[in-house]
Amino acid sequence: MGNFVCIEVSGDQTVDRIIRCLGGKGYIRNLKKNLKALERGMEDLRASQDVVKNKVAIEETRHQQRREEVQVWLNRVNSIDIRSESLLSTSPVQIKKLCLCGLCSKNVCSSYSNGKRVFLLLEEVKKLKSEGNFEVVAEPTLRSEVEEMPTQPTIGQEEMLEKAWNRLREDGVGIMGLHGMCGVGKTTLFKKIHNKFTEIAGTFDVVICIVVSQGAKITKLQEDIAQKLHLCSDEWKNKNTSDKAADIHKVLKRKRFVLMLDDIWEKVDLDAIGVPFPTEENKCKVAFTTRSQEVCGRMGDHDAMEIKCLERDEAWELFKSKVGDNTLSRDPGIVKLARRVADKCRGLPLALKVIGKAMSSKTTVREWEHAIDVLTRSAAEFSSEMENEILSILKFSYDSLGDEQIQSCFLYCALFPEDDSVGVETLIHYWICEGFLGEYQVIKEVYNKGYAMLRTLIRANLLTESGTDFVRMHDVVREMALWIASDFGKQKENFVVQANVGLVEIPKVKDWGAVRRMSLMKNKIKEITCSPKCCQLTTLLLQYNNLKNLSGEFLQSMKKLVVLDLSNNYFLSELPEQISELVSLRYLDLSETSIEQLPVGLQELEKETYNLCSISGISKLSSLRILKLLGSKVHGDVSLVKELKLLEHLQVLAITISTETALELISDDQRLANCITHLEILDFKKPFSISLLVSMYNLRFLWVESSHVSDMKCKERTCFTNLSIVYITSCYSMKDLTWLLFAPNLSYLAIEHSDEVEEIINKEKATDLTDVAPFLKLEHLFLENLPKLESIYRSPLPFPCLKHIGAIGCPKLRKLPLNATSVPRLEEFGIKVNDTDYYFEWEDEATEDRFVPTIHTDPYYEI
Repeated sequence: MGNFVCIEVSGDQTVDRIIRCLGGKGYIRNLKKNLKALERGMEDLRASQDVVKNKVAIEETRHQQRREEVQVWLNRVNSIDIRSESLLSTSPVQIKKLCLCGLCSKNVCSSYSNGKRVFLLLEEVKKLKSEGNFEVVAEPTLRSEVEEMPTQPTIGQEEMLEKAWNRLREDGVGIMGLHGMCGVGKTTLFKKIHNKFTEIAGTFDVVICIVVSQGAKITKLQEDIAQKLHLCSDEWKNKNTSDKAADIHKVLKRKRFVLMLDDIWEKVDLDAIGVPFPTEENKCKVAFTTRSQEVCGRMGDHDAMEIKCLERDEAWELFKSKVGDNTLSRDPGIVKLARRVADKCRGLPLALKVIGKAMSSKTTVREWEHAIDVLTRSAAEFSSEMENEILSILKFSYDSLGDEQIQSCFLYCALFPEDDSVGVETLIHYWICEGFLGEYQVIKEVYNKGYAMLRTLIRANLLTESGTDFVRMHDVVREMALWIASDFGKQKENFVVQANVGLVEIPKVKDWGAVRRMSLMKNKIKEITCSPKCCQLTTLLLQYNNLKNLSGEFLQSMKKLVVLDLSNNYFLSELPEQISELVSLRYLDLSETSIEQLPVGLQELEKETYNLCSISGISKLSSLRILKLLGSKVHGDVSLVKELKLLEHLQVLAITISTETALELISDDQRLANCITHLEILDFKKPFSISLLVSMYNLRFLWVESSHVSDMKCKERTCFTNLSIVYITSCYSMKDLTWLLFAPNLSYLAIEHSDEVEEIINKEKATDLTDVAPFLKLEHLFLENLPKLESIYRSPLPFPCLKHIGAIGCPKLRKLPLNATSVPRLEEFGIKVNDTDYYFEWEDEATEDRFVPTIHTDPYYEI
């Protein structure tokens, strides 16, 4: 009845406890008052917290660092705020338990405990409020100590250092990669970048530089970073990887840090290590060096800076500093020889240093001459330092390729001469026939695989691009490849490579039976009459010699030969009958020779054959997939086309056509038309329409010479999607080439000695094609002896890729389709004109100022 409270007393202890609860500090009777006080106190404390936060924010914009005690106070306020919210949220329930006008409780023990918590929290709030009156909330950022690394004076890297340093300091750059081949000086440059942080001490809280190297584990990287952060105690070392990452992250997320990783071989997982990702907001930086451009992309730097070899003068200065003036001054002849030795290093700092030191004690001319002989013959024999300090180090890049097929492709590149540019398409053809790319039914698929492997080698900095369609191998990398191919010098006959060394006869080989590949290209060999037993030979490269006689005895033992290149031997007029015994032959290149017919026995071959010059009975080669006749003595006529139609597996065809009927036959056969990649149209007496070429979807190269060309009527706008190179020379009846609007990937255009050409793109014909932007991929435009040419295009064009324009003997051409924004990379651009008839009208003054300095009238200027 009513608010009647029944208290059952059981013993003196219970009575005493109740009395204490009702008395004491009044946790129960003062609960309502304390709750209201706590609520008001928290409001005041939050207000004080906001004041402190605002002060901190203002100071941090001034590059001040909040004081540690301020951060501790703010953290405690956040904590007590959570606790007070929890207590206040349960206060209505606790108040309902009160009775006797708030003096007692229905549940004395529970109310007592709750009241005590409220009271103590209120006291803590009061204390925090009193401690929050900070006069100073921030202080100057502590200057980070960057311990300078020892480095030797460098030559030729000053510009690269400045470029890399400026890029790293850009606000938008959080991750920066430096890539380049082994020995090019990446680590030296990296150390100098690290030392430049001493010049801006205080900008970053901590600068961490560690060497990663191949096979580094996450735990090792975590330990290296932890040592820099003073975390690496015995207790910390016993933690698992995740806990270590959490500790590192906890420290670094509050710091503006720089992490420098030298020599990484694969993507480093920053999250797994505990490194916060650098952003424009946190202003942190991660920089790294690697031998692989691909690694740069995986790390997030898609515009990584390549560290290149030194220029010739810089290389000489570095080499000279290692040899020493004392040695170089011994004899005037030594300096000249020393320059030749330095040139052998091709600007690679590692080679310049190692070989320079090795030669510092060579004080006679003969010692230097001997060094050149050895370096020319086999650099691996030069000295133990060459093998231990250069080739073995470079080999890590080869090992990192992993895939055996890619490694085989790489070693194959060493068959070409020093510093030689190698055609990409030719190289891939070799790889296909050697079996490095596997077996594919569709030739385009195997091409794609070849190009993918090539790009892997380029990204690994084992090959470099040389223009659009060529690659090059650094001479020191080539020596490493030959060293590996010869089983590290133990089996030198594996690869016999004496290319472009002036040979006049076949070299002497101790063990012909061990020879697997031989390259004697670009020599002066006139005849080969020996009869070696080459039972293991798979590749024989003899192109660009003076061969007149090739004996059958030389070929008859080569049962495993798959690649035979005899091209560009202009005096070679016949092949021996024994060539028919080369049952494994897949690649035979006879282009640019004087061979007029095939031996009868050759028709028995059943493998892939290339660049035949006379193809009587070509349909007998039933497995033929790639046939190149361009530039040979064979011109396609009706009978040839009929034989080509019998080649069921043909997928690539490069051919010269000299009759209109033959061209029509190919055009009407869609399968054969799809095979055409390179086409030369020569001496057509009757006009033909470019429309006949529309069916040749894969056409990349077109040469039209001494022919009548009629107009083209085509509605399909992208009918020449793959066409990239066009030569038009000595053609009649042709007034314009408006059909080029349908070639969006055209990169090279040359038009010569065509008297009737008035426009490249005709204004009226292009009226309905105003939405088509021509020449977006064009790199080279060459116009010569076009007396009626007045216009290239009706208005200025963007030309994002254009590098050269040549206008020679075009007296009516007064305006180029350029404006002030047409060519973005002007440093690579040039215009070649006649010295006598040069005169252009420009779109405006800005266009004239931009392009006049690029004009060359020098007849020796190469376009």
